[in-house]
Amino acid sequence: MAAIFLQEIHTFPHPAPKKKPLPIFPVFLPFSGCRTRCIFCSQEAQTGRRSRPVPLLLAQAEAELRDRAARTDAPFELAFYGGSFTALAEEELSACLNFAARWMRAGLVAGFRCSTRPDAVDWSVSARLRSAGCSTVELGVQSFADSALALCGRAYSGGQAREACTMLREAGLQLGVQLLPGMPGLCPELAQQDVQWTARLGPDCVRLYPCLVLRDTALEHLWRQGGYRPWELEETLDYLASACLSFWQAGVPVIRMGLADEPGLAGKVLAGPRHPCLGGRARARALYLYIRELVQGFAPDVPQPGLLLAAPRRAQGEFWGWKGELAPLYAELGLGRGRVCWWDKEHFALGVGL
Repeated sequence: MAAIFLQEIHTFPHPAPKKKPLPIFPVFLPFSGCRTRCIFCSQEAQTGRRSRPVPLLLAQAEAELRDRAARTDAPFELAFYGGSFTALAEEELSACLNFAARWMRAGLVAGFRCSTRPDAVDWSVSARLRSAGCSTVELGVQSFADSALALCGRAYSGGQAREACTMLREAGLQLGVQLLPGMPGLCPELAQQDVQWTARLGPDCVRLYPCLVLRDTALEHLWRQGGYRPWELEETLDYLASACLSFWQAGVPVIRMGLADEPGLAGKVLAGPRHPCLGGRARARALYLYIRELVQGFAPDVPQPGLLLAAPRRAQGEFWGWKGELAPLYAELGLGRGRVCWWDKEHFALGVGL
């Protein structure tokens, strides 16, 4: 169906910030540098990797990198995930930095990023990371709510987390923020405040990991005793969609929603809002919320025969949502399947159509 407008009302791009990041080569260091094991954490289930000494993990990554180097010369970014990178023992931290430096000299790696805790960064660490070629530090903030942080034994306050975010930006590093909606002690209202705080801090990327009850964690015990109720799936999708749109409108890319489907993860999840298409469903709902705002703003001025939306062909896969679940909601806006068409342009257009 071609777009035939009697009157074009408004054109707009997809609300998600455009980004062209380098491909990432992850080096998982499960629990490495962690001072304690958090109530909700099972790095082996989350990363699909067993906890092993850092030298062995680097040796494994070395072999995988040599194999990749034999197949491509395209640069990518190393990422040290799965532990508290800046809290590693000095010998282990130096080994990781030397590992990254060696591959940067070889030209296959353009830089690296790492994940760590808000209370494991300071000015000297930030300067060391930047001089070693680190581009981005992702902070496992989880929440800025003091009550939730205390209940989960995170050992830092929301104020300390905000200070760490600001310091990293001022040190010339890009900032990533990881949030854990649904963690113990975090109601939807406090989780929404986390979104507001994060947007104000202006990170370069955000990850949203809805809290799951994983086997062999302290949270499993709390859940079995009736002391914790995970969020329902629909509740979580509504939150993720709203949060995602808020970040998009603040110019912040949301680079992941939900845990990656690592081997063995499904057997470790005991309860919580898990779905194989969680991120895609939330992203589609965020787009719907954005279009709904626009339609409701223009609706009083739209004459018959009604609205027509022309959308980029590349958005066709996400537009109607998982298994078409958003089609009834779009129909309520006057954008049923017969009122939406696809074109090869990169923007959306809303207008009055035939």
